[in-house]
Amino acid sequence: RVGFTVNKKHCNAVERTRMRRRLEEAVRLHAGFALQPGHDYVVVARRDVLDASFQELAAELKARVETRPKHRRAGDGRPRNV
Repeated sequence: RVGFTVNKKHCNAVERTRMRRRLEEAVRLHAGFALQPGHDYVVVARRDVLDASFQELAAELKARVETRPKHRRAGDGRPRNV
């Protein structure tokens, strides 16, 4: 699963929707192969998404997905006392 978040302080609703849709399409076309099953991903959009060409956007997203850490554990791995 992939989630997208766009902060309201960056722009208006129309621009936020456009940013989210551009990112969704870039993930669908170019980064879906690198996403591992059973993992959740969150893409945080910045205003630069509106100005970048789609090829630049897709290349950057693909590079970030491919170079992410393979596994990251929250904390030190010890069970927490609740």
